[in-house]
Amino acid sequence: MKKIIFITLLSLMGSSVFSQNTRLNDHNQIGWLGYFGTFKVSNKFSLHSEYQWRRDNYIADKQQGLMRVGLNYQTNPKLQLRLGYAWIETYPYGDFPINGMGRDFTEHRIFQMATLTDKISKFDLSHRFMLEQRFIGRYTNPTIRVEDDYLFLNRLRYMFRIQMPLKGKEITNKTTYIAAYNEILIGFGKNVNKNIFDQNRIGILLGYKFNNNFRVEGGYINQTVQLGREIEQRNVFQNNNGFIVNTLINVDLTKKN
Repeated sequence: MKKIIFITLLSLMGSSVFSQNTRLNDHNQIGWLGYFGTFKVSNKFSLHSEYQWRRDNYIADKQQGLMRVGLNYQTNPKLQLRLGYAWIETYPYGDFPINGMGRDFTEHRIFQMATLTDKISKFDLSHRFMLEQRFIGRYTNPTIRVEDDYLFLNRLRYMFRIQMPLKGKEITNKTTYIAAYNEILIGFGKNVNKNIFDQNRIGILLGYKFNNNFRVEGGYINQTVQLGREIEQRNVFQNNNGFIVNTLINVDLTKKN
């Protein structure tokens, strides 16, 4: 029995070492700054606007710029639907740039999103499901300076978030709260290539709600990214850690001054 356990442990250790040897790991320090704005235009509809300024080496170098706009439909107090468009510019960063030629590239996205919310005691829960149709710019020739082709990819995202006030049972005006979330991003379709698992993101945040129109939150983020290509027949994983700061604005345009 002891021999069987010993052999099993050796096999597991060997598998772990082999798995690590088939990977290239790239560690980066990131800083993400984000603006999120919601503008209510009727009882059911609102407009979404968003810009994320993502940086490498905490804030010194470019990582990515992301802009989203969308139309929200509040089907009931617990379910919101969104249809939108996103523009993304990704820059070469880290030891293994996402683009194989080491260049920046543009991405256009169409997305559909559903967010379910609930409350259990003092805890606010949300489940966000997002489907993306991605058009990723690429270079068919190393001599050209501008992308001349676009690769189509599908991606599914799911994020679970939980938050609670540090005092009391509700996140009301002038309330400090904590939040945590995890999001997984999965690619699918004929062009998915190596990264069926695309990304995973974990965030731990401290926030403050000034009033119904304005709140700020910031904290720690961990981003794991698998590149869609191999290098020397090895999968490439980015392990990005750093800080995130978000500013959230809500404006009700249906109210008269």
